[in-house]
Amino acid sequence: MTPAINLLRKSGVPHQVHSYQHDPQASSYGLEAAEKMGLSPEQVFKTLVVSLDGRQLAVAVLPVSERLNLKQVARALGAKKAEMADQAEVEKSTGYILGGISPLGQKKRLPTVIDASAQSFEQVYVSAGRRGLEISLAPDRLQALTHAQFGRVTGKEHL
Repeated sequence: MTPAINLLRKSGVPHQVHSYQHDPQASSYGLEAAEKMGLSPEQVFKTLVVSLDGRQLAVAVLPVSERLNLKQVARALGAKKAEMADQAEVEKSTGYILGGISPLGQKKRLPTVIDASAQSFEQVYVSAGRRGLEISLAPDRLQALTHAQFGRVTGKEHL
């Protein structure tokens, strides 16, 4: 079991674990998960780690069909600037490898924002901490377990 699954079991939060045969050649792990599980890409969420103001790591959870808007994630988390975090730093801080980073059960709790679109679903799917393994759970449960806030972190910047 992964730390994410262990956390869910320990907390008693209702969830389901889903697995699929991961293709190492897949160009997008998130889109691959949605396709192989027969789900809408808007309901499957990826976990990206950013660096805020060059000092602190933070997590953004957003639909696999969308691109992260760095200005919006910075604003949502009260920073001036956000940029994608270094892979080695991400893996050390979360305990997961890229393509299998779960917002749950990370080594170090990081400030987290979940795209507000998650609130339109009864269940969202996030990585269980390994490529080919997903967890479905209610968005409010994900928010509570990660101590996250909901905010808009995708799309184009509106002036």
